[in-house]
Amino acid sequence: MKLIDTFAGSYAESFYPRGWDMAKIDAVCAIPPEQVFERQPHWNEEFALDACEDVSDFNVKMGHEIATQLKKGRDENYEIALILSAGPMGMYRWATYFLNEWGVDCSHVYGFNRDVWSDKDGNTMSASAKGSFSEGMSEVFYGRLDKGIPESQRNFATRETLPTYPDKIKAIRSRGGKLITIYGVGRTCHIAFWEPHFIEDDNSVEEWRKAEYRLGAQLHPLTLEQNSLISFKSILTNMTATANTIGPGIFLTSDYTIGGVEGVVGRGMNWQGMSLWMTLRYGADPWAPSSMMPGLPGRFFFVKELAGPFISAVN
Repeated sequence: MKLIDTFAGSYAESFYPRGWDMAKIDAVCAIPPEQVFERQPHWNEEFALDACEDVSDFNVKMGHEIATQLKKGRDENYEIALILSAGPMGMYRWATYFLNEWGVDCSHVYGFNRDVWSDKDGNTMSASAKGSFSEGMSEVFYGRLDKGIPESQRNFATRETLPTYPDKIKAIRSRGGKLITIYGVGRTCHIAFWEPHFIEDDNSVEEWRKAEYRLGAQLHPLTLEQNSLISFKSILTNMTATANTIGPGIFLTSDYTIGGVEGVVGRGMNWQGMSLWMTLRYGADPWAPSSMMPGLPGRFFFVKELAGPFISAVN
């Protein structure tokens, strides 16, 4: 007996994203772990998977990949519009370590934080406030670089600045620069705070793909629950129900992507196993935004434990 047997008419039916195919989710999560590397028709030929032994291994590998891409831009003399993720965060310690060890001058990089907590009108907390995304990014990334990214090239998703992202990124690419997106995957399979239910506001997938950002976007309750656990030590009331975020019109146009999942809790528990399998095997679907990412060039890192096996795989 499973959720799909008891779902119809339940309280849960109106809670989860309406477009989720629960039978398909159950099926992809039952795939044996050893099959995780099997390439799928919708994957980009330059999309690669990298398994990590544990979270520490994940942080080093993902950090090394970020540093490698920034060094490549410096060595080959092109600018980089870098979409920065505020989760996961552990890889930035290693990205800055490698960049400093290699003596890379990062003045060719333009940072664009992908999202931020906001009210319904897109207003955000002070950049210096404890817990703000800008304060966190300055602490773990910008402030640790020896040859850093100029402050004038650091962009945060505020009401005033987020609408300028498309033109700024377009200008960088017009000069021969590249757009690189760093991302994690949410419990709802969101990228940044681009939630599954946003597709309901569009007339087609093509229209959905063009959206570049939202101010005061309505977050899904699963996103609030996820962030209460990983960012606020379970205190749900520390968050807002809305956020500013980039959209697929930005992240799905990336020249290269660096993503991953590392949500291992311990004692056999994790919160990103389903997110991993939906990202890789659900098939490109706006109702699971992360499922679109394998269609782009890049590397995706995951902690091995997240691939299973799960209970559903042995029932």
